[in-house]
Amino acid sequence: MQSIEFYRSQFLDYLKRHEHTKEPKNLYEPITYILGLGGKRLRPVLTLLSAEIFGCDYRKALDAALAVETFHNFSLVHDDIMDDAPLRRGKTTVHEKWDINTGILSGDAMLITAYQLFENYDGDTFKNLAKLFSKTALEVCEGQQYDIDFEDRDDVTLPEYLKMIEYKTAVLVAAALQMGGIVAKASEGEQKLIYDFGLNLGIAFQLQDDYLDAFGDPETFGKQVGGDIIENKKTYLYLNALELGSAEQKKELMDMYSIQPKDPSAKVDTIKEIFKDSGSAEKTQEAIAEYTEKAFSVLAELNISEDKKAILENFGSSLMMRQV
Repeated sequence: MQSIEFYRSQFLDYLKRHEHTKEPKNLYEPITYILGLGGKRLRPVLTLLSAEIFGCDYRKALDAALAVETFHNFSLVHDDIMDDAPLRRGKTTVHEKWDINTGILSGDAMLITAYQLFENYDGDTFKNLAKLFSKTALEVCEGQQYDIDFEDRDDVTLPEYLKMIEYKTAVLVAAALQMGGIVAKASEGEQKLIYDFGLNLGIAFQLQDDYLDAFGDPETFGKQVGGDIIENKKTYLYLNALELGSAEQKKELMDMYSIQPKDPSAKVDTIKEIFKDSGSAEKTQEAIAEYTEKAFSVLAELNISEDKKAILENFGSSLMMRQV
């Protein structure tokens, strides 16, 4: 087994070798652009790591890892169009740098390219990768639609929110891990367990993202702290505050979520105080710990060495201790 940084560097080398230089340039240059913007490369690293966890050379999983990362970035291109977002990872978004039509077409090409990468695998491996990918891609779309629907609803429940982040975020983390298992020809039981590990870790990861959006360090978080509050997003923190807060706190929270002041700093500060005073901030941290522990409990059932279990657990722990 290698270090996480080793897998990341090997994936980045592979990504560099597969940059899109074909014509028409306005279709393929945005793909190279978005894939080159950086990010944690969490999902492809998990695919490579999982392949070696199950005794396979990580290089055999590079195409599956690239497919996962290409799909993830495809979803970001289209998300940015839907959100009319000007920036992605501190750089101009694809639809702003080119235009909306180019963003849609380049995103579509990325989705097709991701599927094409599975053609480099034979027989059952190809079939199982494509089947998992199709299921996951559709769930990500469903999660995105739930997220859009929630914007116009005032009765979103915590279980509904957890389902939304499971589909929008966690299933792709889970699938990335299972794809490594598929390439390594792990048993169906082992694949199910590594998927469940990823699913719970993915939910914890998104809840941590919710928490850091409000309470992260602006120097290390990498994006605007309080962004979800400014956009009136009904996050886990918000929904818990409505459930746990006093009548006065609930009213103030809902009033604040109905306005968009030019200078949002006072709004952000007030809502963060409500999150803390209502117990929502603490409850969110407890949920992060709970889903992380659920992920770790799955590892006990995996038929792999203790050393390999420790690698997965350390990786999960490092994600939950992140400040970015």
